[in-house]
Amino acid sequence: MPYRYRILSLLFLLSIITYLDRVCISVSGKRMQDELSISTEQWGWVVGLFTLSYAAFEIPAGVWGDKYGPRNILTRIVLWWSAFTAMTGLTSNYYVLLVVRFLFGAGEAGAYPNISAMVSRWFPTHERARAVGITWMASRLGGAISPLLVVPIQQAYGWRSTFYIFGAVGVVWCVWWWLYARDNPREKAGVSDKELELIGAPKVAAAHVSLPWKQVMRSRNFWMILAMYHTYCWGSYFYLGWLHTYLQRGRGFSEDEMKLWSTLPFLFGACGNLFGGLSSDFLSKKYGLKIGRRVIGSAGLALSGLFMLGTSQVESKELAVVFLALGYGCMDCMLPVSWAVCMDVGKKYAGAVSGSMNMAGQVGSFLSTVLFGYMVTWFGGSYNKPLIPLALCLLVSAFLFTLIDPTKQLVDEKADAPKPDPVLA
Repeated sequence: MPYRYRILSLLFLLSIITYLDRVCISVSGKRMQDELSISTEQWGWVVGLFTLSYAAFEIPAGVWGDKYGPRNILTRIVLWWSAFTAMTGLTSNYYVLLVVRFLFGAGEAGAYPNISAMVSRWFPTHERARAVGITWMASRLGGAISPLLVVPIQQAYGWRSTFYIFGAVGVVWCVWWWLYARDNPREKAGVSDKELELIGAPKVAAAHVSLPWKQVMRSRNFWMILAMYHTYCWGSYFYLGWLHTYLQRGRGFSEDEMKLWSTLPFLFGACGNLFGGLSSDFLSKKYGLKIGRRVIGSAGLALSGLFMLGTSQVESKELAVVFLALGYGCMDCMLPVSWAVCMDVGKKYAGAVSGSMNMAGQVGSFLSTVLFGYMVTWFGGSYNKPLIPLALCLLVSAFLFTLIDPTKQLVDEKADAPKPDPVLA
């Protein structure tokens, strides 16, 4: 097996663990709310505060990955969030839970920007969208199997035990990653000359670089990427923060029914990520990056918005889940494409650019997650009406994707070549 695929396998496992930890609290939501006496509005803050700290630390974590290497930063990130995953199981009241979830989000920030940075170093351009698609597919598999693992464990041992178990799994991954992974393919013994040539790996380790923010902030392309991902996350984070509560309290699914039905959107999302990455790379190779990135990205977002609107209108709870699953599958066709775009326009600054994009997205996640709890109250206890503004945001995101030019680099390296960090050089 080529060594780049072995690195991808480790990133695949990391993405599964990331979403096991992240979705675990959503699956545990009803039990935690009941035991800790947390209201619907308060639960929105519990879920939303994670996204707030996640957003705040996205850019620093992405920049650190560019400067110090994603191998190093990913190890630190996973150790941190594993510790606070376990600490979630120790919380005794609402306010302690808020602090723990805030620190959990700060620790997990930068995971996917540094995954992107690793992919940009280990994969050639025409394989990057599919590689990112595979890692995001893994995240959806993590979300899909989370109820299948969490519910039985909680039924037998209580909700706290799941956080202890998942925290330990992250530590095991860190040891494996640190011993095996390298930032530059040329630093890894056994990688063939043929694979190095295909990857286009530099003969020496890349200089430690910092994104030239003044130049990037003047780029319309940069702001379109941020706006697109911000509006996308208004719709997407519903699946991570509110889906399981929506199914139980809004649609009347029992805990046992939810164990099966709640996996469906994540399974469709996994397929969407794989299809989106493969099809974008295929179209990009045949028709160019503009077609390959824009068509898949904008079409997936538009269809997901329409399916979410449909979900808000149907009476059948089973049909509602099917619509949500189809919407998540279409939405996730866009996900690897957007992260591939950050590599297209960011090049060696992929970590900082993708971190900026994800920061803008998580601000949307925070706002939508907190407001969803209040909207349920404002709409007289309806869990369906709050879906409508989320769906409209997805349609706006679809339009914004058509304005992004993946062929236009954010940094003119010839005109403004960054200097190596004198401290680290």
